[in-house]
Amino acid sequence: RFSLLLLNLEEYYFEQHTTNRIINKGCRDERKIRGSLKICSKSIIFEPDENLQPIIKIPLRDCVSIKAPEDNEANNPFIWETSGGISVVCNQVFLIKERNIIAPYKTVRGKTEHLFQLDVSGKLGDVVQTLHQLYRASCLDKMGDQAAMITAILQSRLARTSFDKNRFQSISETLHMECKAEMVTPLVTNPGHVCVTDANLYFQPLNGYPKPVVQITLQNVRRIYKRRHGLMPLGLEVFCTENDLCSDIYLKFYNYQDRDKLYFFIAKYIESHGTEHTAESYMLQWQRGHISNYQYLLHLNNLADRSCNDLSQYPVFPWIIADYSSSELDLTKPETFRDLSKPIGALNKERLDRLLTRYEEMPEPKFMYGSHYSSPGYVLFYLVRVAPEYMLCLQNGKFDHADRMFNSLAETWKNCLDGATDFKELIPEFYENDSSFLVNSLKLDLGKRQGGKTVEDVELPPWASGPDDFLQKSREALESQYVSEHLHEWIDIIFGCKQKGNEAVAAHNVFHPLTYEGGVDLNSIMDPNEKVALLTQILEFGQTPKQLFTTPHPQRITQKSSSRTSSHSASITESPASPNDESFEDLTEESVTLAWNNIAKLRLDEQYKIHKEAITGIAVTCNGSSVFTTSQDSTLKMFSKESKTLQRSVSFSNMALSSCLILPGDTTVVSSSWDNRIYFYSIAFGRQQDILMGHDDAVSKICWRDGCLYSASWDSTVKVWHCVPGETLSNKKHHFELLAELEHDVSVNTIDLNATNTMLASGTKEGTISVWDVTTATVLHQLPCHSGTVFDAAFSPDSRHLLSVGEDCCFKVIDVQTGMLISSVTADKPQRCFKWDGNTILSGSQSGELLIWDLLGGKVTERIKGHTGAVMSMWMNEQCNSVITGGEDKQIMFWKLQY
Repeated sequence: RFSLLLLNLEEYYFEQHTTNRIINKGCRDERKIRGSLKICSKSIIFEPDENLQPIIKIPLRDCVSIKAPEDNEANNPFIWETSGGISVVCNQVFLIKERNIIAPYKTVRGKTEHLFQLDVSGKLGDVVQTLHQLYRASCLDKMGDQAAMITAILQSRLARTSFDKNRFQSISETLHMECKAEMVTPLVTNPGHVCVTDANLYFQPLNGYPKPVVQITLQNVRRIYKRRHGLMPLGLEVFCTENDLCSDIYLKFYNYQDRDKLYFFIAKYIESHGTEHTAESYMLQWQRGHISNYQYLLHLNNLADRSCNDLSQYPVFPWIIADYSSSELDLTKPETFRDLSKPIGALNKERLDRLLTRYEEMPEPKFMYGSHYSSPGYVLFYLVRVAPEYMLCLQNGKFDHADRMFNSLAETWKNCLDGATDFKELIPEFYENDSSFLVNSLKLDLGKRQGGKTVEDVELPPWASGPDDFLQKSREALESQYVSEHLHEWIDIIFGCKQKGNEAVAAHNVFHPLTYEGGVDLNSIMDPNEKVALLTQILEFGQTPKQLFTTPHPQRITQKSSSRTSSHSASITESPASPNDESFEDLTEESVTLAWNNIAKLRLDEQYKIHKEAITGIAVTCNGSSVFTTSQDSTLKMFSKESKTLQRSVSFSNMALSSCLILPGDTTVVSSSWDNRIYFYSIAFGRQQDILMGHDDAVSKICWRDGCLYSASWDSTVKVWHCVPGETLSNKKHHFELLAELEHDVSVNTIDLNATNTMLASGTKEGTISVWDVTTATVLHQLPCHSGTVFDAAFSPDSRHLLSVGEDCCFKVIDVQTGMLISSVTADKPQRCFKWDGNTILSGSQSGELLIWDLLGGKVTERIKGHTGAVMSMWMNEQCNSVITGGEDKQIMFWKLQY
């Protein structure tokens, strides 16, 4: 039940001791309550083991005396039965979570004595000494002096301890750096030791709370941001996901050198960190419709120092809908929407005129708005129903007055339009999937309003049938045609050119100077009391995001005809639901036969160098417009055939990717990696959707048929998974069920399935080819075909034969029914990949050429110049008249048949 939120703001939790609290000492009804005593920088907290008993918080400043019995009294039965006792006399205590209910703290005033008996009596002297020290700090008159003394006590404790190296995941890890830092969570920070090795980032809290060590694997890190924390450049936030709102750890360092050293060390693990995560790169993706409005705003917030772990810099999202009274929400009418070209304070002309009159009369430094659009109080105003303990922490153990609560959407919007000091925007939760912040599911007693009505769930507009429907419609509004056309105007105000200077004045967008980055230099303030007071004022008031753009933000390219209303998504491919008649005509047997008969007329159409290492896999959307490639450079890239541009680059880890495929429907790309994992990437959302950790070594090849995923690995297995795709709108992950495991003696390098999905062929690193019955998971044939690795294997279209190529320069053909080796053709160089129709082979050579083979004649009929290194992967369309190859030379080449 204890949490850091029971502490005051800027308070630290140092240590805990298992203890008995003695009630009615020396009386007949004396009893002991078992629990733990927490020593904090401004208070003593006793947490009883029994849930129904309240947690007791004793502010040190309210203490009259803290003492242990003198040695000569220790054996006096009228004083203590045993040693290890502490007596705390105080004028005020708080009772918290009585009967385990989250509610405002109960205050008990008047002199009371509290007796605690430590389990380990030997620690008594140290505990009393610590409490006396902290008591002296709490009695200092000035906040700055208090903060300075507590900081000195904290730094002394940190200096006496170091990171416990026994916590390393592996004994072979190499230590890179160690330093002191604090882990940042909303409203509170927790001091400890940071340690980074060649494999992991660790944080060990000084107090062992909430767990002895926090560990993050470096190769899982996707994004890392330097943060401004408490107006100082000391923060570092680490994300192990591409698009999530919340990070995996937020650290605040005691000097910027430690922060920067750790930042650069971790950044080495992230490919092209500086280029891939700029505001401009996201802007281009957003403009072209590759990321949604929601995703773009999330990225901008992240880049502008906004974090879910810092309530004074929480991500800010706009009010979008202006209609909270209609029974139907009409997203085709402009009047349904708020004017995104103006800040909240400028939406009501009458109020703005009053504010401007005051502004004109104001001495320098002038500001138009006396409160901000984002602050800790506003964030918790919206989230009190799901984060009540945060509200109690922020407001000294009290909820806000019932009439000032987030009671109704319509009421809140009206107040933002008319209120003299209310200019708040929204938070990301209004455009996500979790509606719990709108519902009082914890049954909190949030008070009664003036009319006697109890504060319960948030009152929704008539057009919403319930909380989930409200969020769904809010998301649709955010992704609507109107918002897509006007969102750049709001970005100018919050993150862009109208945030500061003359443009801000003209846009009626001027806030208090202290809210802007660089508005005050804390290092220049020598008086510690003034510094603490100023910092407290700024953090409570709210901060303006870092300015990301200094020129007007471009508008999104939208298609007037197709309004995008699906939540968080903007589909990049408009693939037809069913092929038209022409497509059916193209897929007839005749056209495929014609293509193979003319395969020697394959000509290079275009080539592009898009990777930094060899290309290992190619997948293409149904309509052929988007090409996805994987590479040993660890990235999955998306290339547009139409615009001839690279449109996305995604890195899931720092390990090579080995193959990729697109799931039916063209919404998800699946990539296999040398880091033992299979990654599911949502094309529509532009983010990693799921990870399948199914193997103990590198995944070498994946196939997909009829809702099943087949994965081959160097761990000597092929696994068959039944996959139920997640529901894109509700953040539900794919569900994987292992159907079969096909065991091999050595690493498996490649697999293929026959046309009816009843048989699977596998090729190993030692040259063995196996044919498996998929339905029974039994091996039908196993042949030592090649000397060295099998590079590729594929069934013929009629499933009668199996062709394989290997490191030994040989093509081998097996009769599937009998398992007999019926043909062997030797090439001058190893062939790395191929396509075939059962008679003719198109292969990619180690030399970089494309070779056409007459299998029956056992000879090369055509050599076509291609790559400058080995051809590593090959894709062919269903009509067999278009080919894409990927090479060791980092290029993709587009080939066309020219009849």
